[in-house]
Amino acid sequence: MRGVDRQSELKRWIESRLNVSPLELEPASADASFRRYFRVRTPGESLIVMDAPPAHEDCRPFVRIARLMADAGLNVPRVIAEDIERGFLLLSDLGTAGYLQALNADTANHLFRDAIDALLRWQLASKPGVLPPYDEALLTRELQLFPDWYAGRHRGLMLDAGQSAALASVFALILKNNLAQPTVYVHRDYMPRNLMVCEPNPGVLDFQDAVYGPITYDIASLFKDAFVSWEEERVLDWTVRYWEKARRAGLPVAADFGEFYRDFEWMGLQRHLKVLGIFARLNYRDGKSTYLEDTPRFVGYVRAVAVRYAALKPLLTVLDEIESRPPARVGYSF
Repeated sequence: MRGVDRQSELKRWIESRLNVSPLELEPASADASFRRYFRVRTPGESLIVMDAPPAHEDCRPFVRIARLMADAGLNVPRVIAEDIERGFLLLSDLGTAGYLQALNADTANHLFRDAIDALLRWQLASKPGVLPPYDEALLTRELQLFPDWYAGRHRGLMLDAGQSAALASVFALILKNNLAQPTVYVHRDYMPRNLMVCEPNPGVLDFQDAVYGPITYDIASLFKDAFVSWEEERVLDWTVRYWEKARRAGLPVAADFGEFYRDFEWMGLQRHLKVLGIFARLNYRDGKSTYLEDTPRFVGYVRAVAVRYAALKPLLTVLDEIESRPPARVGYSF
C-alpha cells in the first residue's frame, strides 16, 4: 500500500474507532524504523496513532510488552484500540516534553533519579522465559554491524586478515563479559530520547524490542546516550546511585562496584559498536542521513573504553585504521 493510501486508511480507521470526523493527523515523532507516529486531537483528549506497516513491522510485541511494563509499574502508553493485521495502534498520549529536550546540568540529577527508579521496577519484574533471550547469536549479529556497515560501507575499509582476526578476538572478549552478567528484562533502547517528562515520571516509549539479557545494558544506554554526552564524573556518580539502589532492592548486581563498572563499560562497548553500524546502515540502506552526525560521539565512547583496558588494545588499533579513511558520501543509499 502506498504512503498516501495507507494514511487515508489509517485516518478512516481512527475515525471509526473514535466516532469523530473529520480528524487531522499531526506528525508526533520520528523513528529509525518503518514505524510512524501521529497525534490526534479530539474534543476531549489527545491520542497517539502508531502506523507500523506489517510487511516491515509487527505490532504484537509492542502490545505485549506495554502490558508487561504497565504491570511492573512503569508509565507506558495504554493501548486503546488495535488492528494488528493492518499494523494500526491507537495509544494514550504521554505528552510532548521529552527527556532529551529537558535534560541540562540542573535537571539531570532529578530526571535520571526517576529514570533509575523506573528501570529498577522493570528489572525487578524479570522472569526467565517471558522475553526473547539476548543470547550470543543476537549479540554477535549486532557486533557484526560494525565491520559490515561502519568500517566497510561508511569508511570503505574491507578488513584484511589481520584486522578481522583482531576484531574477532576482541568481540570474543566482549561477548564473554556480556554473557557472564546476570540477566533481567532489558528495554534495549533505554535512553533520553525514549523517555518523556510526565506524571508519573518518566513515561517510557519504544520498548517493542525488549529482551531478557545483561543487567548493565539499559543503564549503559541511559548514561552513554546517542544524542547527549556527560562528563565521566557525573556518569560515575549516577552509575553508583543505580548500583546502590539495585543492591538494596536485591537485584543481582556485582557486590564490588569496580567489577560492576567494568561490566557497565564492556556492555556499553557492545552497544557503541552496534550503534555505529546501525547509524551507517540507516544512511546507506534506508536513506536516513541525520544519524551519521552522531557517529563521532560513539567513536569517542569506543575509544574511551578501549584505552582503559589492555585487552582491548587491538580494537583501538583497528579503530585508528578505520578512522583514517574518509567517509563515503553521506545520504547515498543503494
